[in-house]
Amino acid sequence: MTCLPLDPSEARAAIATGARLIDIRGTDEYAREHIPGATNVPLDRIDELANGPSPVIFHCRSGMRTEANAERLAAATGDAPAYILTGGIDAWRVAGQPTVLDRGQPIEIMRQVQIAAGALVLISVLLGFLWSPALFGLSAFVGAGLVVAGATGWCGMAEMLRALPWNRRANV
Repeated sequence: MTCLPLDPSEARAAIATGARLIDIRGTDEYAREHIPGATNVPLDRIDELANGPSPVIFHCRSGMRTEANAERLAAATGDAPAYILTGGIDAWRVAGQPTVLDRGQPIEIMRQVQIAAGALVLISVLLGFLWSPALFGLSAFVGAGLVVAGATGWCGMAEMLRALPWNRRANV
């Protein structure tokens, strides 16, 4: 079994006739913005999805996570038909469909990691040229951390950022 693609208008019609919309993004991404009526079941917990006879439409931000995990998502639905929202919530928004946006929620942790890592590398390279070449080591340290995060799925910078005060807002 595999997931079939649906564009935003087809997905909207399927939802109107009883299809379930499942957002596979992380809880922090869901809390910041989600499609009304979508249920958040992060990809790492997709095996906990309650099966039922209703068709299931999966979505992520851009459609890449859902496409990359299509077989796993289809298996999680049991015998129910499984679909993927082509282009994810980004395509949904571009198609003029409504989303619930809570700007009071912090931006997603991985975006914060990208911002922090990029800033640390840029600052250390600039200071390495302007002040002391030893500061190039900070770029190497950040790069090594990103390699470890990519290889293991655990990111120390993300864990530190999660503990900061602006990330303590309760998720939806």
